[in-house]
Amino acid sequence: MTKEGELDIKDLELIDMDSETQPMTADGAGAAEKNGTVKIKVPEEEVKFTGLSKDELMKVAGTAGWVRTRWVLLGLFWLGWLGMLAGAIVIIVQAPRCQPIPEMNWWNDGPLYQIDDLSAFTEEGQIKGVEEKLDMLNQLKVKGLLLGPFHQAQANQLSTLDLQKIDPAKGTLEELQSLMEKAHKKGISVVLDLTPNYLGNKPWFSGGKSVEVMEKLKEAAKYWLDLGVDGIKVSDLGAASAMVDWQSIPDTTLNNDTETELPRKKALIGVVSGKSVSQVSELLNTSSVNLLVSDLLTNITGGAERAQAIQLLLDRNDPRNVGWTLGAATSTHLANEAKTPELVKLYQLLLFTLPGTPVFLYGDEIGLQAQGKESPMMLWDIEKEPEEGAAVNETAEADRKARVENRKWFKTLSDLRGKERSLLHGEYHTLNSSGSALAYLRLWDQSDRYVVAVNWGSAPATLTPRSTGKAELPSEALVRLSTDTELEVDAMVSLKAITLGPGRGVLLQFPFTS
Repeated sequence: MTKEGELDIKDLELIDMDSETQPMTADGAGAAEKNGTVKIKVPEEEVKFTGLSKDELMKVAGTAGWVRTRWVLLGLFWLGWLGMLAGAIVIIVQAPRCQPIPEMNWWNDGPLYQIDDLSAFTEEGQIKGVEEKLDMLNQLKVKGLLLGPFHQAQANQLSTLDLQKIDPAKGTLEELQSLMEKAHKKGISVVLDLTPNYLGNKPWFSGGKSVEVMEKLKEAAKYWLDLGVDGIKVSDLGAASAMVDWQSIPDTTLNNDTETELPRKKALIGVVSGKSVSQVSELLNTSSVNLLVSDLLTNITGGAERAQAIQLLLDRNDPRNVGWTLGAATSTHLANEAKTPELVKLYQLLLFTLPGTPVFLYGDEIGLQAQGKESPMMLWDIEKEPEEGAAVNETAEADRKARVENRKWFKTLSDLRGKERSLLHGEYHTLNSSGSALAYLRLWDQSDRYVVAVNWGSAPATLTPRSTGKAELPSEALVRLSTDTELEVDAMVSLKAITLGPGRGVLLQFPFTS
Protein backbone atom coordinates (compact mmCIF):
# COMPACT_ATOMS: atom_id res chain seq x y z
CA MET A 1 0.00 0.00 0.00
CA THR A 2 1.39 3.40 -0.93
CA LYS A 3 1.99 6.17 1.45
CA GLU A 4 -0.79 8.03 -0.20
CA GLY A 5 -3.10 5.18 0.62
CA GLU A 6 -1.88 5.05 4.19
CA LEU A 7 -2.59 8.73 4.56
CA ASP A 8 -6.10 8.18 3.27
CA ILE A 9 -6.75 5.47 5.86
CA LYS A 10 -5.44 7.64 8.65
CA ASP A 11 -7.57 10.49 7.48
CA LEU A 12 -10.63 8.27 7.60
CA GLU A 13 -9.80 7.12 11.11
CA LEU A 14 -9.44 10.72 12.23
CA ILE A 15 -12.79 11.53 10.70
CA ASP A 16 -14.36 8.65 12.60
CA MET A 17 -12.77 9.81 15.84
CA ASP A 18 -14.03 13.36 15.27
CA SER A 19 -17.57 12.10 14.69
CA GLU A 20 -17.49 10.25 18.00
CA THR A 21 -16.66 13.43 19.83
CA GLN A 22 -19.61 15.33 18.21
CA PRO A 23 -22.61 15.93 20.54
CA MET A 24 -25.85 14.10 19.89
CA THR A 25 -28.41 16.19 18.01
CA ALA A 26 -32.09 16.40 18.93
CA ASP A 27 -33.21 14.31 16.02
CA GLY A 28 -30.73 11.54 16.67
CA ALA A 29 -28.46 12.35 13.69
CA GLY A 30 -25.37 11.89 15.84
CA ALA A 31 -26.40 8.37 16.82
CA ALA A 32 -27.08 7.51 13.22
CA GLU A 33 -23.65 8.71 12.06
CA LYS A 34 -22.01 6.90 14.95
CA ASN A 35 -23.45 3.65 13.65
CA GLY A 36 -22.27 4.44 10.20
CA THR A 37 -25.75 5.24 8.85
CA VAL A 38 -27.42 8.48 7.84
CA LYS A 39 -31.10 9.12 8.64
CA ILE A 40 -32.98 11.17 6.15
CA LYS A 41 -36.28 12.78 7.42
CA VAL A 42 -39.02 12.36 4.89
CA PRO A 43 -42.06 14.65 5.39
CA GLU A 44 -45.28 12.71 6.03
CA GLU A 45 -48.09 13.24 3.56
CA GLU A 46 -51.52 14.21 5.03
CA VAL A 47 -53.92 11.30 4.77
CA LYS A 48 -57.44 12.26 3.78
CA PHE A 49 -60.47 10.02 4.02
CA THR A 50 -62.40 10.29 0.82
CA GLY A 51 -64.95 7.57 1.47
CA LEU A 52 -66.10 5.04 -1.01
CA SER A 53 -66.38 6.01 -4.61
CA LYS A 54 -69.64 5.79 -6.53
CA ASP A 55 -68.54 2.62 -8.24
CA GLU A 56 -67.58 1.01 -4.91
CA LEU A 57 -70.94 1.95 -3.40
CA MET A 58 -72.85 0.58 -6.36
CA LYS A 59 -71.09 -2.78 -5.94
CA VAL A 60 -72.48 -3.22 -2.39
CA ALA A 61 -75.77 -1.29 -2.72
CA GLY A 62 -77.82 -4.29 -3.70
CA THR A 63 -76.20 -6.86 -1.45
CA ALA A 64 -78.38 -8.67 1.07
CA GLY A 65 -76.44 -7.35 4.06
CA TRP A 66 -76.76 -3.73 3.02
CA VAL A 67 -80.50 -4.09 2.28
CA ARG A 68 -81.12 -5.58 5.73
CA THR A 69 -79.15 -2.76 7.35
CA ARG A 70 -81.20 -0.12 5.56
CA TRP A 71 -84.49 -1.72 6.62
CA VAL A 72 -83.34 -1.97 10.23
CA LEU A 73 -82.33 1.71 10.31
CA LEU A 74 -85.63 2.76 8.67
CA GLY A 75 -87.59 0.73 11.19
CA LEU A 76 -85.68 2.24 14.12
CA PHE A 77 -86.36 5.73 12.78
CA TRP A 78 -90.12 5.24 12.56
CA LEU A 79 -90.28 3.47 15.91
CA GLY A 80 -88.49 6.43 17.51
CA TRP A 81 -90.77 8.92 15.78
CA LEU A 82 -93.94 7.09 16.83
CA GLY A 83 -92.61 6.80 20.38
CA MET A 84 -92.06 10.55 20.61
CA LEU A 85 -95.53 11.18 19.16
CA ALA A 86 -97.13 8.86 21.68
CA GLY A 87 -95.20 10.51 24.51
CA ALA A 88 -96.34 13.96 23.42
CA ILE A 89 -99.98 12.78 23.29
CA VAL A 90 -99.73 11.31 26.79
CA ILE A 91 -98.26 14.56 28.14
CA ILE A 92 -101.01 16.63 26.51
CA VAL A 93 -103.78 14.33 27.74
CA GLN A 94 -102.47 14.13 31.30
CA ALA A 95 -101.56 17.81 31.62
CA PRO A 96 -104.14 19.91 33.53
CA ARG A 97 -106.28 21.95 31.13
CA CYS A 98 -106.13 25.73 31.36
CA GLN A 99 -109.35 27.36 32.45
CA PRO A 100 -110.71 29.82 29.87
CA ILE A 101 -110.34 33.44 30.95
CA PRO A 102 -113.73 35.12 31.38
CA GLU A 103 -114.63 38.12 29.26
CA MET A 104 -113.64 41.28 31.11
CA ASN A 105 -115.09 44.73 30.54
CA TRP A 106 -113.10 47.93 30.92
CA TRP A 107 -114.68 48.63 34.33
CA ASN A 108 -113.33 45.27 35.56
CA ASP A 109 -109.73 45.95 34.57
CA GLY A 110 -108.81 48.43 37.28
CA PRO A 111 -110.02 51.00 39.78
CA LEU A 112 -112.67 53.61 39.04
CA TYR A 113 -111.89 57.15 40.21
CA GLN A 114 -114.79 59.36 41.23
CA ILE A 115 -114.53 63.14 40.90
CA ASP A 116 -117.82 64.57 42.10
CA ASP A 117 -116.60 68.08 42.93
CA LEU A 118 -114.48 69.69 40.20
CA SER A 119 -113.89 72.84 42.27
CA ALA A 120 -112.15 70.72 44.93
CA PHE A 121 -110.22 68.50 42.50
CA THR A 122 -108.42 71.26 40.60
CA GLU A 123 -107.71 74.93 41.17
CA GLU A 124 -109.64 75.84 38.04
CA GLY A 125 -112.66 73.87 39.21
CA GLN A 126 -113.42 72.93 35.63
CA ILE A 127 -113.30 69.97 33.28
CA LYS A 128 -110.06 71.14 31.68
CA GLY A 129 -108.35 70.80 35.05
CA VAL A 130 -109.09 67.06 35.01
CA GLU A 131 -107.44 66.75 31.61
CA GLU A 132 -104.27 68.29 33.02
CA LYS A 133 -104.11 65.56 35.69
CA LEU A 134 -104.57 62.57 33.38
CA ASP A 135 -100.89 61.61 33.50
CA MET A 136 -100.97 61.37 37.29
CA LEU A 137 -104.19 59.36 37.19
CA ASN A 138 -102.67 57.06 34.59
CA GLN A 139 -99.81 56.33 36.99
CA LEU A 140 -102.40 54.95 39.40
CA LYS A 141 -103.62 52.51 36.68
CA VAL A 142 -107.07 54.12 36.84
CA LYS A 143 -109.39 52.58 34.21
CA GLY A 144 -112.37 54.88 34.49
CA LEU A 145 -113.35 58.40 35.63
CA LEU A 146 -116.74 58.95 37.24
CA LEU A 147 -117.37 62.66 36.65
CA GLY A 148 -120.02 64.95 38.04
CA PRO A 149 -122.86 65.54 38.18
CA PHE A 150 -122.32 68.92 36.50
CA HIS A 151 -125.34 69.25 34.24
CA GLN A 152 -127.64 72.27 34.48
CA ALA A 153 -130.21 72.02 37.27
CA GLN A 154 -131.62 73.90 40.23
CA ALA A 155 -132.45 72.19 43.51
CA ASN A 156 -135.85 70.52 43.44
CA GLN A 157 -136.85 72.37 40.25
CA LEU A 158 -137.63 69.84 37.52
CA SER A 159 -138.42 72.63 35.04
CA THR A 160 -134.79 73.80 35.17
CA LEU A 161 -133.31 70.33 34.59
CA ASP A 162 -131.29 69.99 31.39
CA LEU A 163 -129.25 66.78 31.43
CA GLN A 164 -127.77 67.52 28.01
CA LYS A 165 -126.05 70.79 28.95
CA ILE A 166 -123.01 71.34 31.12
CA ASP A 167 -123.08 73.95 33.84
CA PRO A 168 -120.99 76.81 32.34
CA ALA A 169 -119.18 77.21 35.65
CA LYS A 170 -117.83 73.65 35.23
CA GLY A 171 -116.71 73.85 31.61
CA THR A 172 -117.81 73.41 28.04
CA LEU A 173 -118.74 70.56 25.72
CA GLU A 174 -115.51 71.07 23.78
CA GLU A 175 -113.48 70.66 26.98
CA LEU A 176 -115.30 67.43 27.80
CA GLN A 177 -114.69 66.07 24.31
CA SER A 178 -111.00 66.98 24.56
CA LEU A 179 -110.82 65.23 27.94
CA MET A 180 -112.45 62.08 26.54
CA GLU A 181 -110.12 61.99 23.54
CA LYS A 182 -106.97 62.19 25.65
CA ALA A 183 -108.32 59.83 28.31
CA HIS A 184 -109.14 57.18 25.70
CA LYS A 185 -105.59 57.37 24.36
CA LYS A 186 -104.40 56.43 27.85
CA GLY A 187 -106.92 53.61 28.17
CA ILE A 188 -109.12 55.54 30.60
CA SER A 189 -112.89 55.57 30.11
CA VAL A 190 -115.14 58.49 31.04
CA VAL A 191 -118.53 58.12 32.75
CA LEU A 192 -120.95 60.97 33.46
CA ASP A 193 -123.11 61.08 36.58
CA LEU A 194 -126.61 61.97 35.38
CA THR A 195 -128.38 61.84 38.74
CA PRO A 196 -131.14 64.38 37.97
CA ASN A 197 -131.78 66.30 41.22
CA TYR A 198 -128.23 66.13 42.60
CA LEU A 199 -128.55 69.54 44.27
CA GLY A 200 -131.91 68.80 45.88
CA ASN A 201 -133.35 66.75 48.70
CA LYS A 202 -134.14 63.64 46.67
CA PRO A 203 -132.03 62.56 43.67
CA TRP A 204 -135.16 61.74 41.63
CA PHE A 205 -137.38 64.61 42.78
CA SER A 206 -140.55 64.01 44.76
CA GLY A 207 -144.11 63.51 43.66
CA GLY A 208 -145.46 61.94 40.50
CA LYS A 209 -142.74 63.10 38.11
CA SER A 210 -141.18 59.79 37.21
CA VAL A 211 -142.36 59.67 33.60
CA GLU A 212 -140.95 63.11 32.79
CA VAL A 213 -137.70 62.43 34.60
CA MET A 214 -137.19 59.09 32.86
CA GLU A 215 -137.86 60.63 29.47
CA LYS A 216 -135.26 63.34 30.08
CA LEU A 217 -132.76 60.77 31.34
CA LYS A 218 -133.32 58.47 28.37
CA GLU A 219 -132.76 61.30 25.87
CA ALA A 220 -129.68 62.50 27.75
CA ALA A 221 -128.19 59.01 27.95
CA LYS A 222 -128.53 58.56 24.20
CA TYR A 223 -127.11 62.03 23.56
CA TRP A 224 -123.97 61.55 25.69
CA LEU A 225 -123.32 57.98 24.63
CA ASP A 226 -123.54 59.00 20.97
CA LEU A 227 -120.94 61.70 21.69
CA GLY A 228 -118.49 59.07 22.91
CA VAL A 229 -119.07 58.99 26.67
CA ASP A 230 -118.34 55.47 27.95
CA GLY A 231 -121.21 55.21 30.40
CA ILE A 232 -123.63 56.92 32.72
CA LYS A 233 -123.94 56.74 36.49
CA VAL A 234 -127.00 57.30 38.67
CA SER A 235 -127.39 57.49 42.45
CA ASP A 236 -130.13 55.97 44.58
CA LEU A 237 -130.63 53.08 42.20
CA GLY A 238 -133.31 51.60 44.43
CA ALA A 239 -135.62 54.55 43.80
CA ALA A 240 -134.64 54.89 40.14
CA SER A 241 -135.19 51.25 39.17
CA ALA A 242 -138.65 51.33 40.76
CA MET A 243 -139.78 54.18 38.51
CA VAL A 244 -141.87 53.80 35.39
CA ASP A 245 -139.88 53.18 32.20
CA TRP A 246 -136.61 52.53 34.07
CA GLN A 247 -135.83 49.62 31.73
CA SER A 248 -135.52 52.08 28.85
CA ILE A 249 -132.27 53.33 30.42
CA PRO A 250 -130.43 49.96 30.38
CA ASP A 251 -131.83 49.35 26.89
CA THR A 252 -130.43 52.70 25.71
CA THR A 253 -127.02 51.88 27.16
CA LEU A 254 -126.99 48.43 25.57
CA ASN A 255 -128.05 49.73 22.15
CA ASN A 256 -125.25 52.30 22.17
CA ASP A 257 -122.46 49.74 22.45
CA THR A 258 -119.99 50.55 19.70
CA GLU A 259 -118.23 48.08 17.45
CA THR A 260 -115.13 49.97 16.44
CA GLU A 261 -111.56 48.93 15.91
CA LEU A 262 -111.21 48.94 19.71
CA PRO A 263 -114.69 48.16 21.06
CA ARG A 264 -115.52 50.14 24.19
CA LYS A 265 -118.64 48.76 25.80
CA LYS A 266 -120.99 51.28 27.39
CA ALA A 267 -121.62 51.00 31.12
CA LEU A 268 -124.63 51.72 33.26
CA ILE A 269 -123.44 52.21 36.85
CA GLY A 270 -125.81 52.40 39.79
CA VAL A 271 -125.07 53.50 43.36
CA VAL A 272 -126.95 52.56 46.51
CA SER A 273 -126.47 53.20 50.23
CA GLY A 274 -128.07 51.87 53.36
CA LYS A 275 -129.15 48.60 51.74
CA SER A 276 -128.80 45.08 53.11
CA VAL A 277 -126.92 42.33 51.34
CA SER A 278 -130.18 40.79 50.11
CA GLN A 279 -131.43 44.16 48.79
CA VAL A 280 -128.17 44.84 46.97
CA SER A 281 -128.26 41.35 45.47
CA GLU A 282 -131.86 41.82 44.34
CA LEU A 283 -131.03 45.15 42.67
CA LEU A 284 -128.16 43.49 40.82
CA ASN A 285 -130.57 40.90 39.44
CA THR A 286 -133.47 43.22 38.58
CA SER A 287 -132.09 46.64 37.62
CA SER A 288 -130.00 45.49 34.62
CA VAL A 289 -127.04 47.70 35.61
CA ASN A 290 -123.55 46.69 34.53
CA LEU A 291 -122.02 47.67 37.85
CA LEU A 292 -123.59 48.33 41.26
CA VAL A 293 -121.59 50.24 43.87
CA SER A 294 -122.81 49.92 47.45
CA ASP A 295 -121.68 50.94 50.93
CA LEU A 296 -121.95 47.43 52.41
CA LEU A 297 -118.37 47.46 53.70
CA THR A 298 -119.01 50.75 55.47
CA ASN A 299 -122.23 49.64 57.16
CA ILE A 300 -120.99 46.16 58.16
CA THR A 301 -117.99 46.37 60.49
CA GLY A 302 -117.70 42.95 62.13
CA GLY A 303 -115.23 40.47 60.69
CA ALA A 304 -117.61 37.50 60.58
CA GLU A 305 -120.45 39.70 59.29
CA ARG A 306 -118.29 41.20 56.55
CA ALA A 307 -117.06 37.75 55.55
CA GLN A 308 -120.64 36.47 55.33
CA ALA A 309 -121.88 39.51 53.37
CA ILE A 310 -119.02 39.34 50.87
CA GLN A 311 -119.40 35.59 50.34
CA LEU A 312 -123.18 35.85 49.97
CA LEU A 313 -123.05 38.70 47.45
CA LEU A 314 -120.42 36.95 45.33
CA ASP A 315 -122.22 33.59 45.45
CA ARG A 316 -125.49 35.12 44.23
CA ASN A 317 -124.12 37.46 41.57
CA ASP A 318 -121.50 37.82 38.88
CA PRO A 319 -118.46 39.46 40.54
CA ARG A 320 -117.96 41.52 37.37
CA ASN A 321 -121.11 43.45 38.29
CA VAL A 322 -120.07 44.16 41.89
CA GLY A 323 -118.38 47.42 42.89
CA TRP A 324 -116.66 47.84 46.27
CA THR A 325 -115.98 51.09 48.09
CA LEU A 326 -115.58 52.61 51.53
CA GLY A 327 -117.08 56.07 51.25
CA ALA A 328 -117.45 56.82 47.55
CA ALA A 329 -121.07 55.62 47.51
CA THR A 330 -121.95 58.54 49.80
CA SER A 331 -119.21 60.94 48.61
CA THR A 332 -117.26 60.33 51.83
CA HIS A 333 -113.48 60.00 51.71
CA LEU A 334 -111.92 56.70 52.70
CA ALA A 335 -109.77 58.41 55.33
CA ASN A 336 -112.90 59.66 57.08
CA GLU A 337 -114.05 56.06 57.36
CA ALA A 338 -110.64 54.63 58.21
CA LYS A 339 -109.56 57.31 60.74
CA THR A 340 -105.80 56.45 60.61
CA PRO A 341 -103.17 56.26 57.82
CA GLU A 342 -102.61 52.59 58.64
CA LEU A 343 -106.27 51.79 58.15
CA VAL A 344 -106.30 53.72 54.87
CA LYS A 345 -103.67 51.32 53.52
CA LEU A 346 -105.51 48.34 54.99
CA TYR A 347 -108.78 49.27 53.27
CA GLN A 348 -106.97 49.94 50.00
CA LEU A 349 -105.62 46.38 50.28
CA LEU A 350 -109.12 45.06 50.94
CA LEU A 351 -110.75 46.87 48.01
CA PHE A 352 -108.05 45.92 45.51
CA THR A 353 -108.09 42.21 46.38
CA LEU A 354 -111.84 41.52 46.52
CA PRO A 355 -113.50 40.14 43.36
CA GLY A 356 -115.21 42.97 41.53
CA THR A 357 -114.34 46.60 40.87
CA PRO A 358 -112.75 48.93 43.45
CA VAL A 359 -114.19 52.46 43.41
CA PHE A 360 -112.37 55.37 45.04
CA LEU A 361 -113.22 58.99 45.66
CA TYR A 362 -110.62 61.54 44.53
CA GLY A 363 -107.84 61.80 47.11
CA ASP A 364 -108.39 58.32 48.58
CA GLU A 365 -105.01 57.33 47.16
CA ILE A 366 -103.25 59.79 49.51
CA GLY A 367 -105.57 59.52 52.50
CA LEU A 368 -107.25 62.88 51.86
CA GLN A 369 -109.67 63.67 54.66
CA ALA A 370 -112.54 66.12 54.94
CA GLN A 371 -112.58 68.31 58.06
CA GLY A 372 -116.17 69.48 57.66
CA LYS A 373 -119.07 69.26 55.23
CA GLU A 374 -117.13 70.94 52.44
CA SER A 375 -115.18 68.81 49.96
CA PRO A 376 -111.46 68.87 50.81
CA MET A 377 -109.08 70.38 48.27
CA MET A 378 -106.98 67.83 46.44
CA LEU A 379 -103.26 67.97 47.28
CA TRP A 380 -100.92 67.77 44.31
CA ASP A 381 -97.56 68.75 45.84
CA ILE A 382 -97.03 65.98 48.38
CA GLU A 383 -93.85 64.81 46.62
CA LYS A 384 -92.20 68.18 47.19
CA GLU A 385 -89.78 67.96 50.11
CA PRO A 386 -88.98 70.97 52.37
CA GLU A 387 -86.17 73.17 51.14
CA GLU A 388 -82.83 72.66 52.81
CA GLY A 389 -82.42 74.95 55.79
CA ALA A 390 -86.09 75.93 55.89
CA ALA A 391 -88.07 75.68 59.10
CA VAL A 392 -90.02 72.39 59.15
CA ASN A 393 -93.30 71.73 60.89
CA GLU A 394 -92.77 68.18 62.12
CA THR A 395 -96.47 67.36 62.21
CA ALA A 396 -97.02 68.65 58.68
CA GLU A 397 -93.94 66.81 57.41
CA ALA A 398 -95.04 63.55 59.01
CA ASP A 399 -98.46 64.01 57.40
CA ARG A 400 -96.85 64.63 53.99
CA LYS A 401 -94.70 61.50 54.26
CA ALA A 402 -97.75 59.44 55.23
CA ARG A 403 -99.58 60.66 52.12
CA VAL A 404 -96.59 59.77 49.94
CA GLU A 405 -96.54 56.26 51.42
CA ASN A 406 -100.28 55.85 50.92
CA ARG A 407 -100.00 56.82 47.26
CA LYS A 408 -97.06 54.47 46.71
CA TRP A 409 -99.01 51.64 48.36
CA PHE A 410 -102.05 52.42 46.17
CA LYS A 411 -99.97 52.31 42.99
CA THR A 412 -98.36 49.01 43.98
CA LEU A 413 -101.72 47.39 44.67
CA SER A 414 -103.29 48.73 41.49
CA ASP A 415 -100.39 47.46 39.40
CA LEU A 416 -100.41 44.03 41.08
CA ARG A 417 -104.15 43.59 40.62
CA GLY A 418 -103.86 44.30 36.90
CA LYS A 419 -101.09 41.73 36.43
CA GLU A 420 -102.10 38.80 38.64
CA ARG A 421 -104.93 36.65 37.29
CA SER A 422 -105.88 35.34 40.71
CA LEU A 423 -106.51 38.90 41.89
CA LEU A 424 -108.11 40.11 38.67
CA HIS A 425 -110.73 37.41 38.14
CA GLY A 426 -109.92 34.57 40.54
CA GLU A 427 -112.27 32.73 42.86
CA TYR A 428 -112.91 33.97 46.40
CA HIS A 429 -112.92 31.71 49.47
CA THR A 430 -113.21 32.81 53.09
CA LEU A 431 -110.48 31.17 55.19
CA ASN A 432 -111.16 32.60 58.64
CA SER A 433 -112.74 35.58 60.39
CA SER A 434 -113.01 37.05 63.85
CA GLY A 435 -114.61 40.07 65.47
CA SER A 436 -112.44 42.56 63.58
CA ALA A 437 -110.32 40.50 61.20
CA LEU A 438 -110.74 38.55 58.00
CA ALA A 439 -108.63 36.17 55.90
CA TYR A 440 -109.54 34.97 52.42
CA LEU A 441 -108.04 33.17 49.43
CA ARG A 442 -107.93 34.30 45.79
CA LEU A 443 -107.06 31.67 43.19
CA TRP A 444 -107.27 31.20 39.45
CA ASP A 445 -106.51 27.98 37.58
CA GLN A 446 -102.75 27.35 37.62
CA SER A 447 -101.73 30.88 38.61
CA ASP A 448 -100.12 31.84 41.92
CA ARG A 449 -102.54 31.93 44.83
CA TYR A 450 -102.97 34.86 47.24
CA VAL A 451 -104.04 34.94 50.87
CA VAL A 452 -105.25 38.29 52.21
CA ALA A 453 -105.42 38.88 55.96
CA VAL A 454 -106.61 42.17 57.48
CA ASN A 455 -107.23 43.32 61.03
CA TRP A 456 -109.09 46.63 61.34
CA GLY A 457 -109.51 46.32 65.11
CA SER A 458 -107.68 48.20 67.87
CA ALA A 459 -106.03 45.06 69.28
CA PRO A 460 -103.84 42.32 67.77
CA ALA A 461 -105.70 39.45 66.10
CA THR A 462 -104.69 35.91 65.19
CA LEU A 463 -106.28 34.19 62.21
CA THR A 464 -106.02 30.45 61.52
CA PRO A 465 -106.65 29.92 57.78
CA ARG A 466 -108.38 26.66 56.89
CA SER A 467 -107.90 24.84 53.59
CA THR A 468 -110.83 24.86 51.20
CA GLY A 469 -112.13 22.20 48.85
CA LYS A 470 -110.60 24.15 45.96
CA ALA A 471 -107.08 24.47 47.29
CA GLU A 472 -104.99 22.87 49.98
CA LEU A 473 -103.03 25.54 51.81
CA PRO A 474 -99.28 24.96 52.10
CA SER A 475 -97.52 25.14 55.45
CA GLU A 476 -96.09 28.57 54.65
CA ALA A 477 -96.33 31.40 52.14
CA LEU A 478 -94.30 34.36 50.90
CA VAL A 479 -95.05 37.84 52.21
CA ARG A 480 -95.73 39.90 49.10
CA LEU A 481 -96.99 43.12 50.73
CA SER A 482 -97.37 44.04 54.37
CA THR A 483 -98.22 46.95 56.67
CA ASP A 484 -97.17 44.93 59.72
CA THR A 485 -93.52 45.33 60.74
CA GLU A 486 -93.52 41.81 62.17
CA LEU A 487 -94.24 40.37 58.72
CA GLU A 488 -91.41 41.47 56.47
CA VAL A 489 -91.77 41.52 52.70
CA ASP A 490 -90.16 38.50 50.94
CA ALA A 491 -90.07 36.51 54.19
CA MET A 492 -91.74 33.11 54.51
CA VAL A 493 -94.40 32.87 57.20
CA SER A 494 -96.47 30.01 58.58
CA LEU A 495 -100.07 29.70 57.44
CA LYS A 496 -101.09 27.74 60.51
CA ALA A 497 -101.67 31.03 62.34
CA ILE A 498 -101.32 34.63 61.14
CA THR A 499 -100.98 37.27 63.84
CA LEU A 500 -101.61 40.87 62.84
CA GLY A 501 -101.17 44.04 64.82
CA PRO A 502 -104.06 46.50 65.16
CA GLY A 503 -104.94 48.17 61.85
CA ARG A 504 -102.54 45.95 59.90
CA GLY A 505 -102.84 43.84 56.78
CA VAL A 506 -100.75 41.42 54.74
CA LEU A 507 -100.82 39.90 51.26
CA LEU A 508 -99.32 36.40 51.05
CA GLN A 509 -98.45 34.43 47.91
CA PHE A 510 -97.85 30.75 47.22
CA PRO A 511 -97.49 28.84 43.92
CA PHE A 512 -99.96 26.50 42.26
CA THR A 513 -99.24 22.80 42.71
CA SER A 514 -100.97 20.11 40.69
